[in-house]
Amino acid sequence: MRTIFFTVALLLCSAAYGNTGESISLGYFDVDASPPIGSPMAYNTTNEVLSPLRCRGVVLLGAASPIVLCAVDWIEIANDGHRVFREELARAAGTAIERVSVHVLHQHDAPWCDFSADQLAEEQGIHGEMFDSAFARDVIRRAAMAVRGAVKNAETVTHVGLGEGVVEEVASNRRILGADGKVKAVRYTSTKDPELRAAPEGVIDRKLKSISFWNGERRIAELTYYATHPQSYYRTGKANPDFPGMARDQRQETSGVPHIHFNGAGGNIGAGKYNDGSHELRGMLTDRVVKGMTRAWESERRFSLTSKDVAWNVVSVALPLAPHLDEQRLVAKLTDKQLPNRARVKAACELAWLRRCHRGDKIDIGCLSLGIARVLHLPGELFVEYQLAAQELRPDLFVAMAAYGDCGPSYIGTNIAYEQGGYETSPTSSLVAPEVETVLVEAIQKLVDAPRKPAETLGSEAAKQEIEFARRNAPAK
Repeated sequence: MRTIFFTVALLLCSAAYGNTGESISLGYFDVDASPPIGSPMAYNTTNEVLSPLRCRGVVLLGAASPIVLCAVDWIEIANDGHRVFREELARAAGTAIERVSVHVLHQHDAPWCDFSADQLAEEQGIHGEMFDSAFARDVIRRAAMAVRGAVKNAETVTHVGLGEGVVEEVASNRRILGADGKVKAVRYTSTKDPELRAAPEGVIDRKLKSISFWNGERRIAELTYYATHPQSYYRTGKANPDFPGMARDQRQETSGVPHIHFNGAGGNIGAGKYNDGSHELRGMLTDRVVKGMTRAWESERRFSLTSKDVAWNVVSVALPLAPHLDEQRLVAKLTDKQLPNRARVKAACELAWLRRCHRGDKIDIGCLSLGIARVLHLPGELFVEYQLAAQELRPDLFVAMAAYGDCGPSYIGTNIAYEQGGYETSPTSSLVAPEVETVLVEAIQKLVDAPRKPAETLGSEAAKQEIEFARRNAPAK
């Protein structure tokens, strides 16, 4: 039904929109974000760059102040790391920080950037355990230079294209529920257990969304959005963009069009049903994403684009702090020299987030409007239910989502998910309270101008279906 609404609306807009407003222009930037040999990544020290990591994005000009969208092949950018990244790109583009959105693709053989946590660790004599802030600042500096070049060399945009394509046998929900409604197992991104791999895909978004920008009859940039953890295998010490980044790079090489890919709300999504960690499966997963990207590319419909059709709106929200976080305990853990350094650095990450919340810092939720398209930009390892809910709120629009913005809060589950248990919503993984659902859904509703509906916990109906499946398939006693 959503596809029918979207198609009809798109045809109407194609006929209705004309070149009556100011023109839009777009600049593309791309810098190497690969760590140097010997630099720490999330889980290992870099001993090789298997394939370059990228920091890519676009700058949209002509709709009030410039809008900057950036995607980085790192596992996380959090707290002051995220703030500084946005500040420097904003300065380079000549715009406000609120009009800059920076996201990661969340590859695991990749660096982590958190200047707040790194400073806390450095004060305790922990150097380079998880972060290489000098390297990260250099990437930010080069990205800012590239943004200046993108502004200078921006091309006129006459049309925008919108498409979607199904990705087959990649995504599956990680959280397997039992008959009691609780998470009985987590189907991680690499899963060897045949029983877990045999379980249904669960709640996912099978569609990859694409947005292209055109100058006349020529595509000048392609943006794609797909929700899944991007790991095939990792902890190799070899920096690489894994299968979503490899698919993106392959499509760019094949088409000759700059391609920026964003990870959607994939916090509870992975390739575990279709991936046992075998190295050859990385290529197979890449091919499947390439096919989805190609389907989206080929399905795109174009309509005229002027400044009247483009807007950037922001809702700033205070995310509720997880109740298990306690400053005194975190400080004690950080300063305990008997603990492993990685445990102390993890405490630094949690302490940095806790102090932000206590200061009243807010998270910017952004929304890019392109005619009938809405692209939502959200923080953390967001559950896919938020993405699906946004689409259901406005079935008459083309709605895409980029998550993994500011990763300070880590995993962001739905209200019911915190009751169900499991890794993603455990105290070791999520730094926000269950009430986060209400905060984010209200922000999404406002940004997509959706009518407010009676509150219903996201994922409730899906949970019922999962529980019923578990009950039917439970072994006879």
